[in-house]
Amino acid sequence: MAVQKLFPDAKVTIGPWIDNGFYYDFDMEPLTDKDLKRIKKEMDRIIGKNLPLVREEVSRDEAQRRITAMNEPYKMEILESIKEEPITIYHIGNEWWDLCAGPHVESTGNINRKAVELESLAGAYWRGDEKRQMLQRIYGTAWENEEQLKAYLHFKEEAKRRDHRRLGQDLDLFSIQEEAGGGLVFWHPKGAIIRHIIEDSWKRIHMEHGYDLLYTPHVARAHLWKTSGHLDFYKENMYDQMNIEDDLYQLRPTNCPYHILVYKRKLHSYRDFPIRVAELGTVYRYELSGSLHGLFRVRGFTQDDAHIFCLEDQIRGEIRGVLDLTERILLQFGFSKYEVNLSTRPEKAVGDDDIWDKATTALREALDDKGWSYQIDEGGGAFYGPRIDLKIEDALGRKWQCSTIQVDFNLPQRFDITYVDSNLEKKRPIMIHRAVLGSLERFFGVLIEHYAGDFPLWLSPIQARILPVTDNQLDFCNEVTRKLKKNGVRAEVCHGERLPKLIRNAEKQKIPLMAVVGPKEVETGTVTVRSRFGGELGSITIDDFIYRITKASENRTSF
Repeated sequence: MAVQKLFPDAKVTIGPWIDNGFYYDFDMEPLTDKDLKRIKKEMDRIIGKNLPLVREEVSRDEAQRRITAMNEPYKMEILESIKEEPITIYHIGNEWWDLCAGPHVESTGNINRKAVELESLAGAYWRGDEKRQMLQRIYGTAWENEEQLKAYLHFKEEAKRRDHRRLGQDLDLFSIQEEAGGGLVFWHPKGAIIRHIIEDSWKRIHMEHGYDLLYTPHVARAHLWKTSGHLDFYKENMYDQMNIEDDLYQLRPTNCPYHILVYKRKLHSYRDFPIRVAELGTVYRYELSGSLHGLFRVRGFTQDDAHIFCLEDQIRGEIRGVLDLTERILLQFGFSKYEVNLSTRPEKAVGDDDIWDKATTALREALDDKGWSYQIDEGGGAFYGPRIDLKIEDALGRKWQCSTIQVDFNLPQRFDITYVDSNLEKKRPIMIHRAVLGSLERFFGVLIEHYAGDFPLWLSPIQARILPVTDNQLDFCNEVTRKLKKNGVRAEVCHGERLPKLIRNAEKQKIPLMAVVGPKEVETGTVTVRSRFGGELGSITIDDFIYRITKASENRTSF
C-alpha cells in the first residue's frame, strides 16, 4: 500500500512470508535506499491510522472485473492460478486492497511500527523466469516488539560478519571467476588444503566402514540419462548435449548411473551383499544466474556420493551403519545438533506396498536404534523410495540441509540390475543412495560461516606462522619451517615488517599459532609460542612444538 501511495505507477505482484520476514515484488523503476526510508515512513503513517483489515469474498468474475479496472496484469495472472472459490480479498480501510487468503491482524494499529524494518532491495524475475519481466523486490521483517527486532538485527550482523563470500576473499580461500563463468568455484591453495584434509578424512572413514572408492567420468552418452530418467524428469537442470562423432554426450548431473554400471560389470550372488561404493564425484547442474549464491548455489560441485546395494533384510543394518558413519564425520567438525526427518510414500510411487512397508519400517527402526529423535513427513518421500534427511545446526543456530539417505526402487528397475539368490533365481537388489556432507562446496561454505573463518588447528590451512624479530633470525626461521613441514605441520615464514605488525597480520588471517624467534630463541633452539586465542604460551623446543601440534591435530583438539 505504501509503495503504491508513493509510486502510483507501480504494479503489484506477490509478497510471501519467508523464514525471517517477507518480501514483495513490484513492476516499477529501480528503487534506492533513500526510497526505502520514504516507504517505511509511509508504512508508519498507515500503521498510525489504525485502519481495519477487512476480509471480503467475491466471485471469480467480480475479482476479474476489479483487477481489470485497477489495471493490475500480474494480479490477473495470479487469479487465473487460483483454483478454489470463493476468491478472497483483504481491504486496508477503504484505501487499498489485495488478493489474499489471509488471515491478518484486525487493524494496522496492531502492528508495532518500531518492530518493522525494510531491509534490502533486489531484482527478481516474475515467476522466476529469466524470459519474463525483471521486478523490484523489497525485503522486510516484522516482529512483535522492538527487542525481538534488535535481537534479529544483531543476529543478521553476526551472520554478515561470518558471510563465507567475504571471508573466502579476505582469507584467500576460493573465488568465482566471472571470466570463467558464474557458479564455477576456484579453490585457492588455502581452500584446497582444507578440502584435501576433508577428503582425506572422508575417504579413510569410508574405507574403515567397508566402502570401496570409485572414480568415474564427468560425461556420458545421452542415452544413459534417458535410461536413468533424468532426460525425462530433470532436463531443465542439465546442460546441452555435445555431438561427438555423431554421438550425443552430456555432462553428468549426478553420479548414480555410473555406480550402477560398475555394479553391472559382472554377475553378483546374494553372498556378495552388501556392496558399498563411494565417490567424491563432481556434477554439473544448470542454475539461473540470479539464483547463484557463493558456494551455496553453484553450477559445478562435488557430491560425497555413495551407493549401497543390499538385500531386503539388510536395509535396517545398512541404514544404521550410515547413521553411525554420518555422526562420526559430522562430529569432527563440531556438529552435534541435528534435525532429522523421515519421509514416507507419496500417492504416486513405484514399487509394491510390501517393499515400501519393509523399507520404511527399516528406516524407522534404524533411527530408533540410533536413539535420534525425528519427525515423520507423511507422503513426503520421493516416488521411488522413502528417505531420511538430516539438517545440522551451526554456531548461530541456523539449520542447514546436509545428509540424505534414500532408498531407491526405481533405478534398479530402469537399469535391470539383478543378483542370483540361493535358489539360483535372478532377483533385484535394494539400492540406497546416501550423502553425508551433501556437496563439498556447500559444506565448505557452511564450515566457513560456522567457524567465522577461525578454523580449528587440525583444519587450518596454515597451522603455524614463524615470525622473526628481525631479519637476522630469518635463516633459523626457514630451518624451523622446513622441519615443521617435514613432520606434516602446515607452516610458513613471514617477515619484512615490525613484529607487532607481523602478529596483527597473522591474527587477521586467523592463523592459530605464531612462533616468535629472536636472538635468544636462535641461541637456545626454541620458539616463543603465541596462540590466537590463548595469548603467550611461553618458550618451547622445536621438537616439542611439532609434537604438540601433531597430537592436537590427531585428536582434533586445541594446542
